[in-house]
Amino acid sequence: MSLRKYLTSRVFFGQAFVALVILAVLTYLFMHWLTFTTDHGHEITVPNLAKLTVEQVEEKLDQLDLDYVLLDSVDYNSDFPKYSVVEQDPLPGAKVKEGRKVYIKINASGFSSIKIPDFTDKTYRETVATLKALGLEEGTITYIPNLGKDMVLEMRFKGRNLKVGDRVLKASKIDLVLGDGKETYVEEIDSTATPIEEIPANEQ
Repeated sequence: MSLRKYLTSRVFFGQAFVALVILAVLTYLFMHWLTFTTDHGHEITVPNLAKLTVEQVEEKLDQLDLDYVLLDSVDYNSDFPKYSVVEQDPLPGAKVKEGRKVYIKINASGFSSIKIPDFTDKTYRETVATLKALGLEEGTITYIPNLGKDMVLEMRFKGRNLKVGDRVLKASKIDLVLGDGKETYVEEIDSTATPIEEIPANEQ
């Protein structure tokens, strides 16, 4: 049989088909072997690190072949233990490759102290806005007789009057004493005083 007839024969096409099938199978097996030996495409699920200490984070990530980077601390959050993880990136449940860095932020050791500013001649709205900006909270509001309506007359913390420069912990509730805008002075008459007698004009 000539080469030309062989290349156009059913035998050739049958053998070529078998060879292609064998090649495809071998390629498939080789790729699976390569994936298995090199761990190609393996993904790791990022664990939840919330409320763990840095030492616990390191131990847990080492077991998963992951690394961490400590960014900084954040303002104290009472829902988390001191020096524990408050934020992380990537988030828990994310799929990452081996060796990926997880960025964490830890809780501060406690609330920082805030210096009380001068609220003299400040209105209620101005004072509350400043308190919130400083990280303090509005407490109980009490009105007393005073012409300055809604003007801050006193500030108190746990029953103690606060002065300019006093320090309280962040997130503390500050009670405010405000004026009600009403007149307070009433002249008292001494009932024991002897009335002055009027002298008739003809006796002067």
